[in-house]
Amino acid sequence: MEQIVPVAIVTGAGSGIGRATALALAREGLRIVLVGRRAEPLDETLDDFPEHADGVIAPMDVSDPASGAQMVTAALGSFGRLDVLINNAAAAPLLPIDKTTPEILQQVYMTNAVGPACAIAAAWTVFLRQHAEGRRSPIGHCIVNVSTLGTDDPFPGFFAYAASKAPLNLMAKSCAKEGREIGVRAFAVAPGAVETPMLRAIFDRDALPGEHCLSPETVAEEILACVSGERDIKNGQTIFMRKGSAGTV
Repeated sequence: MEQIVPVAIVTGAGSGIGRATALALAREGLRIVLVGRRAEPLDETLDDFPEHADGVIAPMDVSDPASGAQMVTAALGSFGRLDVLINNAAAAPLLPIDKTTPEILQQVYMTNAVGPACAIAAAWTVFLRQHAEGRRSPIGHCIVNVSTLGTDDPFPGFFAYAASKAPLNLMAKSCAKEGREIGVRAFAVAPGAVETPMLRAIFDRDALPGEHCLSPETVAEEILACVSGERDIKNGQTIFMRKGSAGTV
């Protein structure tokens, strides 16, 4: 019998949580499609894969609705299947409400909500087909949306960011319900401040000291736990992560 090696798409894989997640999944033996806007950071992540690991880069902008189908096509073209989708890429402007223009709102919502929704819809057709053909991997099919603690407690200035991330929580719940019959599990992982280049582009260390931040690796470990089945009791839920604690709704 053919041994099925699971395949995962990770968006925003060039840095931060996406990079840490891609590396964590690669260490577990998954084949990875690394998605991001620029090829160079994706290549750098791929260069740090373990020797036995397999991955390809797929540079694209997830704010483009066509990117969902494109990243799924990249997975099928490279590895012939798809099992895991990690929607991590994000746009996070820090702006007061009165400075939030329609153009900014459109960009943020396209990146944080519409792009992930398009990726889920494209992946879903593959999940349906693989289920019908009896071609499930040992870990089944899993979607993890990287949300934010701000969807529960928005930081001032995150009007657009927190609101555009909130749909990811509901998408996870919808996917878990609709995916029950075809073996799709779905989660939203919603961390607070995480020590990433994106965070430091917004806050300096005086405003937000490093000791108040989660590490990307800590968030990646939680995502890996969702993918591996360790969090199946929380299927469809939002897993909020604070420094030193975690909870779900």
